Amino acid sequence: MSETAVASTVMQNYVAESPVPPQVGEIIEGTVSAIGRARVFIDLHPFGSGLIFGREYMNARDILRKVSVGDTIAAKVVDASNEDGYIELSLKEARQALIWADAEAAAKNSAILSLEVKEANKGGLIIDWQGIQGFLPASQLSAENYPRVADGDKDKILTALNELIGKHLSVVIITADQKEGKLIFSEKGPQEKEAKEEKVNKYEVGDVLNGEVTGAVDFGVFVKIEDGLEGLVHISELDWGLVEDTRAMFKVGDKVQVKVIEVKDDKISLSIKQLRENPWEAAAKKYSKDDTVDGVVIKYNKHGALASIEEGVAGLVHISEFENEDDLKTQLPLGGVQKFKISLFEPKEQRMTLVFKETEAK
Repeated sequence: MSETAVASTVMQNYVAESPVPPQVGEIIEGTVSAIGRARVFIDLHPFGSGLIFGREYMNARDILRKVSVGDTIAAKVVDASNEDGYIELSLKEARQALIWADAEAAAKNSAILSLEVKEANKGGLIIDWQGIQGFLPASQLSAENYPRVADGDKDKILTALNELIGKHLSVVIITADQKEGKLIFSEKGPQEKEAKEEKVNKYEVGDVLNGEVTGAVDFGVFVKIEDGLEGLVHISELDWGLVEDTRAMFKVGDKVQVKVIEVKDDKISLSIKQLRENPWEAAAKKYSKDDTVDGVVIKYNKHGALASIEEGVAGLVHISEFENEDDLKTQLPLGGVQKFKISLFEPKEQRMTLVFKETEAK
């Protein structure tokens, strides 16, 4: 091999083995070599010297005041080579990046953190973690700390959440997104989920249990069936009749009997109405299509009016029978008893439609 070829090969190997210079956005470690007035010099061997100064110095001055020559420091590259030949660095951005990296790792490992509640709002709690503000939604609170407010009043919920300010909660990070600036916590850690699943799995569909109402919301009622385990009775499972207001039917502390209708993962669904006789079964023996019946108008909706012919058995009178909505309400006032003809009757599906006898006669 010629001397030229050997020299070329040596140069190629040297270039290939040389470390790649740091790029903008990278985190790099170095040793503090000098501290000047509002600036810190860092030895970044073999790439030269780094410099923290100006706005970046001011942003991190509280930390830099504690730094001494010889200390190892990690910083983020914001300019790979400024006009004076220094690599400009940001300590604050590096610290933020490292904190978010820690947050992502904690989320991945479901690490349990004991953190203090700093503030509260109507949606949940504000928690500070290593200088980053995070949020714990009320829905992610444990059963012990979840605000059970009987009437769902948001001001009362906030009052209950305010009582948690200053307390330390055991939480896990469920979302850590630096780009979006989202740090979301949950008090429902894996250990709680596993414990709840173990409790839920003791029950089977069809079981009849005694419970206590712990909360009433628009979509149903929560019932405690044992310590640490609640089930939901959906509004459609409260009663065979029309339920307008769950809070008018049940109060916190009410003792109720419930039937298990679904067991899934760590959730249990319950029914109250299924422990009562289904009025549609009795109605199936009494009524048929084309029968004329008395009905009480109980509700208006976008399709027309609902009229009840028995407790828990109601049919729809379609708005198309009337000139308009006002005409329907005039002829079928709420609470009024009218004559109707059954035009569709499917008791197994709990479906019935009615025709207003006066419009039929026209």
